Amino acid sequence: MKGKVTGREEASLIRWSRPDEGRYVVPLLYAAIGQDIAAMLTGESDARLATEVMQNFFERSGNRLSYENIVVAEADGRPVGCVLFYHGSRIVELDQPLVDRIAALTSNPAVSFTRESRDDEFYLDSLAVDDQYQGRGIGGALIEAFEAEGRARGHERLALIVINGNDKAKALYIKKGYEPDGQIELCGHVYDHMVKRIDGSGGISD
Repeated sequence: MKGKVTGREEASLIRWSRPDEGRYVVPLLYAAIGQDIAAMLTGESDARLATEVMQNFFERSGNRLSYENIVVAEADGRPVGCVLFYHGSRIVELDQPLVDRIAALTSNPAVSFTRESRDDEFYLDSLAVDDQYQGRGIGGALIEAFEAEGRARGHERLALIVINGNDKAKALYIKKGYEPDGQIELCGHVYDHMVKRIDGSGGISD
């Protein structure tokens, strides 16, 4: 699905990301997931090192952070927002390259990540919009792109998590039809797990 988000002087194009866009997309992803989750995924507590590892994985295929799983909002010739998603049944496969890196780094073969998604849901992992482009409907357009892709792939159940206490985000997702469905603890923080059922067809163009 190609679409435009109008606002002030600019318009945004919603499209799949490319492997050469890490310098724009990775900082957005880091801001979305936060230092604690970034450290869990990369094994690096330092923000600079963590983003370097994230960019390396972004440029490669077959992992959670890959450009293959990311749709961006482009404005002024660059990505200014992004949404990362995948099907929950693939999370072990997608996380394995990150797990393998940390296992080698720490000499700990028992490394594992807390499971965020379930096997029967199309999962919105992360969503972010550049601060300078907030308030222009870009976040909503990226959520719509995620939902459209879920429909196009034939999935009936969408899911995401919202950190406990972020009432603004939770209210937004409730307004869009997501309902609380339990809680999970991730990196010492409690998140509300939210789901939405869909049907129909759609998709995102290359």
